[in-house]
Order: sequence, then structure tokens, then C-alpha cells
Amino acid sequence: MTKNSIYTISVTTADGKEKTLQEYEGKVLLIVNVASKCGFTSQYEQLETIYQKYKEQGFEILAFPSNDFGGQEPGTVEDIVEFCQVNYGVSFEVFDKVHAGKEETHPLFQHLIDSNEPVQWNFEKFLISRDGELLERFESKIKPDDTLVIQALEAALQQ
Repeated sequence: MTKNSIYTISVTTADGKEKTLQEYEGKVLLIVNVASKCGFTSQYEQLETIYQKYKEQGFEILAFPSNDFGGQEPGTVEDIVEFCQVNYGVSFEVFDKVHAGKEETHPLFQHLIDSNEPVQWNFEKFLISRDGELLERFESKIKPDDTLVIQALEAALQQ
């Protein structure tokens, strides 16, 4: 694991615990900045569907709520987790709120965008290989079950 590896980045779980992403090393990840009051919020349903389909193959979805875009995630993290579970049956991990598109962008999203374009809106999706490399980035309007996402995900799981 290199010093600037995604696995060294510290995140806060929904219950307030700090951890690094090292526990996900060797898995294919889809990292998504999410919001409960967004036109794309229904993507939670597709995210859960693909999570259930591929989790046994070493796939994880990491959802990071952010209120940076249109103030569409105003609730507490407890409200957000409850909303996700009650309305969409979300079983993948939802983390504490982060900044994904402001000057104080969380180190995870800073790492993901690096020299690329900043996050533009809620529900941008970042596909990470088993060795922690960014493989693909999908903009908000591309649904999680879109052929582009599924083909990239299945290819990553084969590696």
C-alpha cells in the first residue's frame, strides 16, 4: 500500500467511528456522493440492486452524503441512514456527511478528482479497482444499472 493510496484515507462511519478504507482493499468499490432530496435520489434503488447482485463477488458501495449541491442533504446522518433503509432498503454502507464539492473537499473526494474536474452534482459515481485505482467516473445522470456502469463493474470484478 503506497502512501497516497486510497486505502490510507480516513473516513467517518455513520455512527461516528473513524476508519481507513484499508478494510476494502481487494474489493471493487463504487464510491458515490449521495443526497436524499435530489432528482437522482431514486438511484438508491438501483445501487441496492447492483449491490445485492455483485456483493458476493467482492463488490462494495460506499455512500457519502453531501449537502454541497443545492442543499439537498440537510438532515443529520441518523436521518439519512433511516431514510435510505426505510425508503430503499439500503444495506450498503452509508458514511457520515462530507464535503464533495467545496473548498474544504473531503480528502477522499480530493483523491478521486485529483487533477480531474471537480464533482459537479449529487450521485456522481467512482469505480475503484481491487488495487485501489480509479477505473471509471460516471456523472449523476448515468444510472447505476446503466450498461456502461455494469460492463465496467463486471470487467473490474474479473480482474
